Amino acid sequence: MTLPAENLRQIEPVGIAVMTPVTPMALIERAMSSGADMAVIEKFVELHERWEKNQARKSFDEAISGAKAEIPPIQRNAKGHNDKRYADFAAIAKVVDPILSKHGLSYRFRTSQGERISVTCVLSHKSGHSEETTLSGPADASGSKNAIQAIGSTLTYLQRYSLVQMLGLAASNDDDGKSAADGEMISQDQVEQLIALADEVGADKRAFCQYFKVDGIAQLPAMEFNRAVAALNKKRGAK
Repeated sequence: MTLPAENLRQIEPVGIAVMTPVTPMALIERAMSSGADMAVIEKFVELHERWEKNQARKSFDEAISGAKAEIPPIQRNAKGHNDKRYADFAAIAKVVDPILSKHGLSYRFRTSQGERISVTCVLSHKSGHSEETTLSGPADASGSKNAIQAIGSTLTYLQRYSLVQMLGLAASNDDDGKSAADGEMISQDQVEQLIALADEVGADKRAFCQYFKVDGIAQLPAMEFNRAVAALNKKRGAK
């Protein structure tokens, strides 16, 4: 039997309350609107500042982890004492600068000179968090350098090593052009392929590196390349 229309109750949709995380800033606003005294508000302001610093540090750590997963070993392009090959600062910057920028990171240097020359590498994230490392050394008076050249040589050396230390960079031993199949790690082309594929399928690069037990994609053993490609393609199929 059909009930008369006047006997039917209109059922209103019931909304589901979504819990919004209470941030320190929200607490400050509530305290101010309720007329809380200044001491209470100051406590909330201190809490907010600590919370922002913690969030910035987390963003910094995530950015460093993501960047390191993409930075390949730097090719040794110069010769030093005893013909020992090394990667000069220009070679390092050419590789790392665009990757750091992609992850919201940048670096700068502070210098000071007393009995020794000191260089501080400051690595910063766009969130506001920064970390630094300092190296010191005497002026490099080797060869026929004058006083200014000796200082410049040490500054360049310390800038290069402080940046390397800050980022935990690795220099490639592949100086003779051997193929990836003959070496220990994948080639730069393969690094770029994996990074592009990871971005395409939305893979977490840090989780990817943890799965293969490497610090970065560039440290992936050459023999694991095909398995890595298969793993990323599998993620595409799972989406």
